[in-house]
Amino acid sequence: MADLRCDIAGVKSPNPFWLASAPPTDKEYNVVRAFKAGWGGVVWKTLGEDPPIVNVTSRYGAMHYNGTRLAGFNNIELITDRPLEVNLREIKQVKRDWPDRAVVVSLMVPCEEENWRNILAHVEDTGADGVELNFGCPHGMSERGMGSAVGQVPEYIEMVTRWCKQYTRMPVFVKLTPNVTNILAPARAAQAGGADAVSLINTINSIASVDLDAMAPTPTVHGKGAHGGYCGPAVKPIALCMVAEIARDPQCNGIPISGIGGISTWRDAAEFIALGAGSVQVCTAAMHKGFKIVDDMIDGLGNWMDGKGYADLDAFRSAAVSNYVNWGELDINHEIVASIDQDACIKCGLCHIACEDTSHQAIRAARTNGDRRYEVIDAECVGCNLCMHVCPVEGCITMVEVDNGKPYMTWGEDPRNPANMKAAE
Repeated sequence: MADLRCDIAGVKSPNPFWLASAPPTDKEYNVVRAFKAGWGGVVWKTLGEDPPIVNVTSRYGAMHYNGTRLAGFNNIELITDRPLEVNLREIKQVKRDWPDRAVVVSLMVPCEEENWRNILAHVEDTGADGVELNFGCPHGMSERGMGSAVGQVPEYIEMVTRWCKQYTRMPVFVKLTPNVTNILAPARAAQAGGADAVSLINTINSIASVDLDAMAPTPTVHGKGAHGGYCGPAVKPIALCMVAEIARDPQCNGIPISGIGGISTWRDAAEFIALGAGSVQVCTAAMHKGFKIVDDMIDGLGNWMDGKGYADLDAFRSAAVSNYVNWGELDINHEIVASIDQDACIKCGLCHIACEDTSHQAIRAARTNGDRRYEVIDAECVGCNLCMHVCPVEGCITMVEVDNGKPYMTWGEDPRNPANMKAAE
């Protein structure tokens, strides 16, 4: 099997699959169960200063979609509510018992230099492999001037990162909030502050649903609800985009990335790694199906790498980054049309309905010997591929490239571009 060993910012683990800072990493019992199951590392649930945090019940909301449970997951839970001394003692024991696994400790304290210096000294004594500065949580703690309240201000990110790099020998990961207009400003600030890596994305500010009987957002707490942090499979596309933005940005200078957001399978992990991630962090999938899911992730990733001839993670890390471009760099002369496999078609008509009502009227509904048949009108097809996505039969509709003899041409090169027309005058 391919070599799955992971080394990100000097933090080593036997595989790239880490549990993210969340309820699954809140105590020694859970972390030991995770390591026995095969997880390569954990980010211990965020530590803060005593006095302890007080949580509410209930804490979780969810979006279930079309029969899929937990397509999106929402929480209003705060950082660890266990005493700091207890967490530190357990972290030290876990690292002693599992020296080959990555143990990174998430931290969040008030934005004062002395607070960060004090807690870093405590964590360093545990022998942990690194720290993750939690600048991401969008609820509860942000209202106290922490979490995303820091992560949304690049100057604060750079300042706190500099403090932490000054006061600890451990690698410093900076966990970024997605609740910003552009992820590059906070990422560049982390890099400027000396961060060894960034982690993203943290949860997205959200209301999962509304209880129409209680007339309150869910989860409800005595008839009221608050915004929370959204995660799970539904946020994966947002996470992939933000990871890729950082990976291709020259000013981020190739800073290592720990990818987070909706990772549920080996394929999800491979996509994050292909877009630049060094390790991947998982939470919702583990909370949904338990720690044993890592077996399939490890086997699946290794088998896929073997099939592709990738000897280790570096062989395909960032391989997709160079192909992530701005719209203006795409080939406007590239042409494809839809093709329907009539043997696989179940005659549901969804392709026709979607195209007829909302696209380009490029699929004809016909009758052959009394049977329904759906045919692509090549001259009308613009290659948008909506029909392929709505079709319930995998592989029934494919997109076929048309050899039109036209050269690669971007919008910037197109004579129809108003800028080019003006230049020609």
